[in-house]
Amino acid sequence: MKKSSISAVLAALLWCAAPISASAQAQAQAPEPQPIISGWARALPSLSRNGMVVSQERTASQVGLDILKAGGNAVDAAVAVGFALAVTLPRAGNIGGGGFMLVHLAGSAKTVAIDYRETAPASTSRDVFLDENGAYSAQKAQSSGLAVGVPGTVAGLAMAHARYGSGRFSLADLIAPAIALAREGVLVDDDLADSLPHAERRLGRWPATRKIFFRPDGRVLGRGDRLMQPELAETLAAIARLGPSGFYEGATAERLVAAVASAGGRMTLEDVRDYRAVEREPVRGRFRGREILSMPPPSSGGVHIIQILNVLEGFPLAEWGQNSARTIHVMAEAMKHAYADRAEHLGDPDFATVPVRGLTSPAYAARIRERISLESATPAKQIRPGHPHAFESDQTTHFSVVDKDGNAVSNTYTLNFSYGLGLVVEGAGFLLNNELDDFAAAPGAANAYGMLGGAANAPGPGKRPLSSMSPTIVLENGEVALVTGSPGGSRIITIVLQALLDMIEHGMNPAESAISPRVHHQWSPDELRTERGLSPDTIRLLEGKGHAVRVQPTIGSIQTIQRREGWLYGASDTRQRGGGALGY
Repeated sequence: MKKSSISAVLAALLWCAAPISASAQAQAQAPEPQPIISGWARALPSLSRNGMVVSQERTASQVGLDILKAGGNAVDAAVAVGFALAVTLPRAGNIGGGGFMLVHLAGSAKTVAIDYRETAPASTSRDVFLDENGAYSAQKAQSSGLAVGVPGTVAGLAMAHARYGSGRFSLADLIAPAIALAREGVLVDDDLADSLPHAERRLGRWPATRKIFFRPDGRVLGRGDRLMQPELAETLAAIARLGPSGFYEGATAERLVAAVASAGGRMTLEDVRDYRAVEREPVRGRFRGREILSMPPPSSGGVHIIQILNVLEGFPLAEWGQNSARTIHVMAEAMKHAYADRAEHLGDPDFATVPVRGLTSPAYAARIRERISLESATPAKQIRPGHPHAFESDQTTHFSVVDKDGNAVSNTYTLNFSYGLGLVVEGAGFLLNNELDDFAAAPGAANAYGMLGGAANAPGPGKRPLSSMSPTIVLENGEVALVTGSPGGSRIITIVLQALLDMIEHGMNPAESAISPRVHHQWSPDELRTERGLSPDTIRLLEGKGHAVRVQPTIGSIQTIQRREGWLYGASDTRQRGGGALGY
């Protein structure tokens, strides 16, 4: 993609920018505070004063940064990034999937959660993913049109723009860079070059997909090739021209339904037309004096991050040290209890009663803490879902944005698998999700990420499947202190948890946190997953406490902005190539 082309698109938007006020000029003449970076830092974040965008793909980050420079707020930039990633990071960025956005408005101190998770078609039955013998069918749940939920991304991004954008940019303005990228093509490099070969078999099943992602010789595009997406450009142009109706009605909706049907699904035009994004109240908690804001159900992320933090607040983790055996041990024990509760209690709140207040209650956490032995691991089979009601009173991508006024967006969205179902909608150019595998197809049946679930997360018409996506914002004294989130499937909850602990409890900056080895326990299977980098002595101590330690590949790709005393510190996880933490 020629940078000059995108610059030209954005230059046309500069008329929207407001002139610098007298007060802003006076502030600019004041002495600059110095960034707070320890001389002992093991890794250095990107620094900025006026705004920052952090995503897994540098071109999309630049699109968002240019919107901020042109006078947009964090929501404007986030919407532009969301559409750009649908072009530049097609394995996870999308308009054919869905996700969650957390928006904090500095002026009103208001924080809202926008749920644009996919919904099941009206024809979805409880046994939709069972075979003729009543057993879970991975083929139906992961590789057929039955797995496709009605996409929510276009509705969610449009809602965010309409309700919380600056008003300086139309939706068409914010989609314009993505249209240019799709028409002119993007260079196959970094993430695209690495991910396409791994998805070759999945993508190669569909002629419409092969037309876009394969060379004439039958192989996927490789490093140095150009990914051209003219049909996607036309779909984006229809959305720019007509708003969400350009996606949920008319030719695009008809093509979407036809594509799902061709893969064995049962989605109808009415399913697509009736989709709505939903605004919800964030789930809230406190840890070490900070307010934690995260995504409520149908995400399980915010509930269980706060639940685990509540448990861990009773332990001297800072004294024990980051990634010490004792710290990892109690984290793992708290994780087991949270994931056991997730399997039992979490689902779509519009269809099931989810005991959010109980699960996030400090009193419930104290009950769990009493059951944690500092000397030995509790076998997962001895941990059952608790009774929080008594306390009632990779393959995804994340981006974070903070603007000069302290407004913030934390957004996570997904197609589920890398490149989703692998099916491109013929004539419309976008990939479809296989998100409905996140339902609990049957009691005791694990999905592709090994997650168990119960009746609260059973498939059903119009339901939103449970997710682990955990866009999170931390406030300190009422102002944004951290904006973070990650891909990682079932591991997202523990990835974000550890990022919060690294920066709040252990005093790390975002770059140091991003390079730290991570651990994960999800109750079932009963194993403590760790990345390379932990001391062999630490692993032996954990094994001595009874943990089944498994050293396995990369866990997540955190995208974080930290805000301290007028400075923004950003880091894009080095586990994924091509990310960008850009500020000005």
